[in-house]
Amino acid sequence: MRVLIIGFDTPVGQALGRLFTQREREFVGLKRSDCRWKRERQAKKSLRRSACDMVIDLRVQAAADGGVKVHESDIERSRWLAQSAQGSSIPLMALSCARVFSGEGGQPYREEDSPDVDTSIAELLVNAEAAVREHCERHFILRMGPVFAPSGINVVTYMLHRLDANEVLYLDRDNRGCPVAAEDAAWVISAVVDQCSCGVEAWGDYHYCSADITSCYEFGEVLLAAASQYRDLQDDVVREKTESLALNRKLDCSKIRDTFAIRQQFWRSSVAGHVKQYYAESEAAKP
Repeated sequence: MRVLIIGFDTPVGQALGRLFTQREREFVGLKRSDCRWKRERQAKKSLRRSACDMVIDLRVQAAADGGVKVHESDIERSRWLAQSAQGSSIPLMALSCARVFSGEGGQPYREEDSPDVDTSIAELLVNAEAAVREHCERHFILRMGPVFAPSGINVVTYMLHRLDANEVLYLDRDNRGCPVAAEDAAWVISAVVDQCSCGVEAWGDYHYCSADITSCYEFGEVLLAAASQYRDLQDDVVREKTESLALNRKLDCSKIRDTFAIRQQFWRSSVAGHVKQYYAESEAAKP
């Protein structure tokens, strides 16, 4: 199965490209700048040129996790991509994220739970999902916990950049979720692609997040401990916010486990390697 990766320059796209290369799976990668189509026929042309058997769209998830504004034009491109995939009888996987939920529910969110956030970014995420469901019959919408990586725009690079600038991080202890390392996200996607290539037709919505829940504050402390091996940092540079909201965006991942035999990984095991790579790349970029 030959795969077209839309958003190849995103953290998940880069990890997926490395994994596909290791596994000798055929793929074509398009950067986000190559997918700013002005009309539907450009999306169709991208699919036709790739000669792919499946499309994976990472654009919207990367924008949401990276704090980049999602525009109505991005939603229109999601619709064009879904229509083009449908017209070519190609399945489409689109990544979304847990931010469609408010975190006020108390229990892990299941796929059938309705999004309950009224923020502009959540509304656009929901609209992007709806465009895929409506226009591509063989669709796979995968919501994930916040993705982190050693490069690109994400929570790890944001926090490390601020620590390097000697800034104090005030983080929320009550805002909880299950972050996902980019390589684990790639592994999940690859596992689904493998089974789809063997004829599995289990389309629909799925959730995946790491096995261990944490808070922003706890994540920052783990990151600080790893970063202290490379920089001289004070122990109190990560501090707890005095006022915080009790939110929990943990996702129920039983459906993807039962359907594809995908089990949740632990996010903590990836942090040390990510920090090491971040500082190695920082040193290499110095003149």
